[in-house]
Amino acid sequence: MTFTVHQPKGSETPLVVEIPHAGLDLDAESLATLAAPASAIGQDADLYVDELYAGAADLGATVLVAHTSRYLCDLNRSEHDVDSLSLRGGQGRAAPHGLVWRQTTDERPALHGPLEPRELERRLELYYRPYHRTLSALLAAKRARFGFAVLLCAHSMPSVGKSAAGENGRPRADVVPGTRGRTSADPHLIEVPDRLAREAGLSVVHDDPYRGGFSTAHYGRPGQGTHAVQVELSRRLYMDEQTLARRPEGFARLRGWCDALVERLGATRVA
Repeated sequence: MTFTVHQPKGSETPLVVEIPHAGLDLDAESLATLAAPASAIGQDADLYVDELYAGAADLGATVLVAHTSRYLCDLNRSEHDVDSLSLRGGQGRAAPHGLVWRQTTDERPALHGPLEPRELERRLELYYRPYHRTLSALLAAKRARFGFAVLLCAHSMPSVGKSAAGENGRPRADVVPGTRGRTSADPHLIEVPDRLAREAGLSVVHDDPYRGGFSTAHYGRPGQGTHAVQVELSRRLYMDEQTLARRPEGFARLRGWCDALVERLGATRVA
């Protein structure tokens, strides 16, 4: 399976939690094109985020977890967000972190060479489109049952910004909710992660440096009954960013925080 859906247990809520970047899987065809080192595959994944939200189904949420690496295709990008420079014979703007990354976050090559268009289509058909068809169906089912749906786009981030991203090694907040300028969800939902972070003594900055990716922008249409909030968690809170090992005490504390986030988002009603 390229992804798993965990159905809610107990009393169902309007919440869907999607975790697109925790996976590490790459198929043989993708490995043949990959120049990124194994360390980059781990460092550029949202490691353990699926474990941080492992209690979400018990709290009534539906959870969608991708198992594939973002180096196969990035599920939090539009399928049209293709850096044509990475396609054989293509020309166009440089976008190294589009649907198929051609550069690691450390600015090393991710691909051995230009990607064949048929290889891109293979990845779309086998991995990208089934994931988003499933996510769309889960949200539609929530709207049918509750009159609205809430999407939590669950991510993690390096604790320090990359110079390539223009952050020049700037430390990031512990929690970064992203709602596309507070437009992708009802204000009551947008306030939930901000308030929870402050209550837990965690630093929080909204929309900086992440305003919400493709899923937040594409599905977050409050006027049509779907509200989306992206939440980025600093990896320093729960893991060693060099060895990629969990920090047990921090991990347990943050998992409790994620449970509280899921519970409050699921209980928040919107007009």
